[in-house]
Amino acid sequence: MRRQIQGLLGLCSLAVMVCLFSGEAFAQTGTTSLRGTVTDKTGSAVVGAKVTIRNAAQGLQREELTKETGDYEFLLLPPGGYEVVVEFTGFSKYERHNLQLLVNSPATLNVTLEIGAASETVEVSGDAQRINTVDATLGIAFGENQVKQLPLEGRNVPDLLSLQPGVAYTGNRADVPAFDTRSGAVNGARSDQSNVTLDGIQVNDEGGHAFTSVLPVTLDSVQEFRVTTSNANADQGSAGGAQVALVTKTGTNDFHGSLYEYNRNTATSANDYFIKSTQLANGEPNKAPKLIRNIFGASIGGPVKKDRLFFFLNYEGTRRIEETSVTNAVPSAAMRDGIIQYPCADPTQCAGATVQGISGQSYAISPGSIGLTPQNLTQFDPRHI
Repeated sequence: MRRQIQGLLGLCSLAVMVCLFSGEAFAQTGTTSLRGTVTDKTGSAVVGAKVTIRNAAQGLQREELTKETGDYEFLLLPPGGYEVVVEFTGFSKYERHNLQLLVNSPATLNVTLEIGAASETVEVSGDAQRINTVDATLGIAFGENQVKQLPLEGRNVPDLLSLQPGVAYTGNRADVPAFDTRSGAVNGARSDQSNVTLDGIQVNDEGGHAFTSVLPVTLDSVQEFRVTTSNANADQGSAGGAQVALVTKTGTNDFHGSLYEYNRNTATSANDYFIKSTQLANGEPNKAPKLIRNIFGASIGGPVKKDRLFFFLNYEGTRRIEETSVTNAVPSAAMRDGIIQYPCADPTQCAGATVQGISGQSYAISPGSIGLTPQNLTQFDPRHI
């Protein structure tokens, strides 16, 4: 008993250490960056200007002085919304609000300071430059608003990943032949050549489906993502194909959450044409196959200690009832009784006949066809020759 208790205490200690140091581990990958140049109205570099970047939602703040060329750079930033403040003696303070930095998408913000008192402030609101001029990576980053607002059948995250050039996902298409067993590709590379990371940690589903993590990733837990379709940097992964970077939501200094339910019912579904025709031909009511999808869940996030420690939880449940129609070849009563019928090469030579099955029941063979009885079939067996 004592050994079991010690083992449990050891596991608990390990779990606490993982929780305490996971923030540092996640900060090394699955991040973003911001860089730029600070100049005056004449285009000359401003050396020694104080550049401050802060994320008020999580109490994150970093400062840097511009170099001899007026350049500044902030690396390994958690994706999210930021504000940038630039200050220098003899110039008005520059403030940039609502700056959205997306995962694996280096942003550039060049600042032009205006001569004025330090008490004067020039405020600018808007997004950073979206054209990536820092590296050669190709890919589109999707922010939280796009994840929330884009209509998505089945609330399947991989469906969102395919909304950019070069990415094909057919995991939700039963009518597409499965040339790639994992049902997905990026720029012609098969899905097993891609690398999927969640908050910077590799979560590839070996032998699984395209762009699917071994950890459950719900739509309400994803803050943003990016698929680097080609020219990935060395810090994005070890695979030769696409780099899929998913970032989960985090807690902030304010409590926030959601409660949701999505329901799709058979009552709003139209019946398939061929199913309807078969039902009406057999005197059955026109009734569409069952298609019921019920997705429900809740999320909550907030501070444990303001500006220091946060939490975010998300639960999602799925209930599905789906019926599909299947077409099968059913043998006729005569065939089940041992009678084989086939058309004659010359229909005029076959006037029709009556043959007897294994059960002794007689069957009429229509003109133009030949009927082979069980006795005829045994004659084709060499053992009976």
